[in-house]
Amino acid sequence: MTYTVIFSAPAEADLFAIYDYIAERAGGAIALRFVESIEAYCLGFAHMPERGTKRDDLRLGLRTVGFRRRAMILFEIDRTARRVVIHGVYYAGRSLEKMTEETD
Repeated sequence: MTYTVIFSAPAEADLFAIYDYIAERAGGAIALRFVESIEAYCLGFAHMPERGTKRDDLRLGLRTVGFRRRAMILFEIDRTARRVVIHGVYYAGRSLEKMTEETD
């Protein structure tokens, strides 16, 4: 069964911020490739949403998965609506506690 993958407004803002951060240091082309690879990885949740680690200790239904050892994706699966909601993409060591505060 296929799920719809939705990027929340904060997750989209995270992707723009990651682009800006990398573009300043390595150039726009590299930044764009990295952000597009994150998006493609997230879209893969449409077919296999049960990835990552359950983080019910932070909030019921929350999951996290690492991406290339540089980013963490925070998401949840809504089985009733058959969708995966990407709540955030956190790059280069942003705090997990801050992540949960932002999604509450």
